[in-house]
Amino acid sequence: MEQDAPRLDYEEIQKQPDGSQTWLSTSKLPLHDREGHVIGILGTYEDFTERKRGEAKLRTSEIRYRRLFEAAHDGILILDVESGEINDVNPFITSLLGFTEAELVGRKLWDIGPLRDVLLSKISFAELQAKEHIRYDNLPLETRDGRHVDVEFVSNVYTAGDRKVIQCNIRDNTERKRAEAEHLRLVTAIEQSAEAVVITDIRGIIQYVNPAFTRVTGYSREEALGQNPRVLKSGKHDPEFYQQLWQTILKGQTWHGELINQRKDGSLYTEEMSITPVRDDRGRVTHFIATKQDVTERKALEAQLQQAGRMEAVGRLAGGVAHDFNNLLTVINGYSEILLDKFAADPKVGGYLKEINDAGTRAAGLTRQLLAFSRKQVLSLQVLDLNAVVSNLEKMLRRLIGEDVHLHTQLQSGLGRIKADPGQIEQVVMNLAVNARDAMPMGGHLTLETTNVELDEEYVRTHPTVTPGPHVMLAVSDTGVGMTAETLSRIFEPFFTTKGQGKGTGLGLSTVYGIVKQSEGSIGVYSEPDHGTVFKIYFPMVDEGFDSMETEKVNPESMSGTETILMVEDEEGVRSLVNLALLSGGYKVLKADDGEAALAICSSHEGPIHLLLTDVVMPQMSGPEVAGKVAALRPGIKVLFMSGYTDDAVVRHGVLTQEMPFIQKPFTPFALRKKIREILGSAL
Repeated sequence: MEQDAPRLDYEEIQKQPDGSQTWLSTSKLPLHDREGHVIGILGTYEDFTERKRGEAKLRTSEIRYRRLFEAAHDGILILDVESGEINDVNPFITSLLGFTEAELVGRKLWDIGPLRDVLLSKISFAELQAKEHIRYDNLPLETRDGRHVDVEFVSNVYTAGDRKVIQCNIRDNTERKRAEAEHLRLVTAIEQSAEAVVITDIRGIIQYVNPAFTRVTGYSREEALGQNPRVLKSGKHDPEFYQQLWQTILKGQTWHGELINQRKDGSLYTEEMSITPVRDDRGRVTHFIATKQDVTERKALEAQLQQAGRMEAVGRLAGGVAHDFNNLLTVINGYSEILLDKFAADPKVGGYLKEINDAGTRAAGLTRQLLAFSRKQVLSLQVLDLNAVVSNLEKMLRRLIGEDVHLHTQLQSGLGRIKADPGQIEQVVMNLAVNARDAMPMGGHLTLETTNVELDEEYVRTHPTVTPGPHVMLAVSDTGVGMTAETLSRIFEPFFTTKGQGKGTGLGLSTVYGIVKQSEGSIGVYSEPDHGTVFKIYFPMVDEGFDSMETEKVNPESMSGTETILMVEDEEGVRSLVNLALLSGGYKVLKADDGEAALAICSSHEGPIHLLLTDVVMPQMSGPEVAGKVAALRPGIKVLFMSGYTDDAVVRHGVLTQEMPFIQKPFTPFALRKKIREILGSAL
């Protein structure tokens, strides 16, 4: 009889005809006959392929989960849902908090330092159990080494297999908050930027504008979004301009330029703009960002400064020309007066001499205007009431402008005082009135207005040649033909005129400009074609008493004298004329052609020298220098300065003081002798 064979249990893999594999669980037992002999095998088979595959997937999933768990850049805690004990932690949380895995696993979360006093208290844990979800976006934690970390904390209850667990995800917000803060700073900077910022897509559709854009253009953000920047086009640029712009930025290059745009209200403004392409992480251009600065005001200031510089250059030229002409005219007019005194009644030459004298007088008037423009005219400043000046001129102005022009005056009571030369201010009013009359050939209205004004820093910022403070304004307005912008840019230039041939010298407004500037005032003009013109002149207000308008009168019969005069003049023609004029008046004359010669004469002359008559501008030694050295040799000597112009210290910025007598070239022999007697007093 055979022994019982053992039962065989095992697993095997069978390959199917299609190439796939099947997992089988096999049990085999021997079959015996009655005598106990093995006559066969009884086998049972169970296909557990799906279970095997499930186990493989589970193992794979667990491995994958563990790898993700270990490598996660968020902190992960696995808690027991009932007790709150920590079952598992990943490396990130231990690194973040500064605790080891052994110090965390097996402990309750609310017993751990960083979370003890924050959210995972027993109350919070109970809330989590009830809601199965809890979230904190900004939870401050203190790590083991005392650092403060803001984290995002999310807890969820979920089922793992046959039990529930809690998974806590803790994300370090430090980098996110830094990025958010940086983004906020960037957005704040753009929002508060003084420059307009516009962002468009690749087609040019506006997707963002900052408040500065709204302030400059007048379009609200809602009105701008979805529009194309062409809404600002002014029509001042040709299509090629915009074509070149687009070609540049579509190539991925930055475009810089200046252009004239149009605001919502239709007004034009000039802006400097840079358009920069914005690229994605693949280098493709996705947007354009434009930064735009309104430079309208700056351009206006630059134009003003350029105009001022141009006027200054022309003024220097005009002043130099006038100086040379005045020396010549002194000779011409002086000798013509001397000859007229002798031959005025002579029918052969008297008329010719008078024509010469009249022409010289007119030429002297032109040079005075050039000197006024160049601010080298000598002014005798007085404290004035501008209302009185205008009122005194009113009768004359009505005769001057004619019946077709209606004169209106609006003079503010309590007007402040100004310091100016009254004769020059009268010339300013007269010149402006004549210009206004000529601008109204069919008649109209001329208005003279005075008022007190305060020029503040805002006004000064847009008018760089003006000083802030209280001023007295004189406004002269007409209802005439007005002027174009091109004409306005040149009206103060000498010899520029819009009048016909022989109807104007072009010096009227340039004279006004020079007088106002030399009086430390400022002038502005506002005009449009067919809308008239307004001149506004601002004089600094002074806090001084009014000066007497009376001048000392000299008896014409006592123009002669017997005093000794030291005359210093480098121009031979002028020197000869002055010598003749003084000798004919009875004076003794000591002549010198420069300062050194004058000092030599002063030292060697044995008799008294009563008066030094000296030119102001001379080579080597100026008139004031000569006067100073002569005064040291001859204490008490009187001095009279003469010049075709002066911006020297003796006449501070062209302003004559009572202590420094001055006679302006060209002068006549009579005027010179009259001035000398004013200085020396009654004849000896």
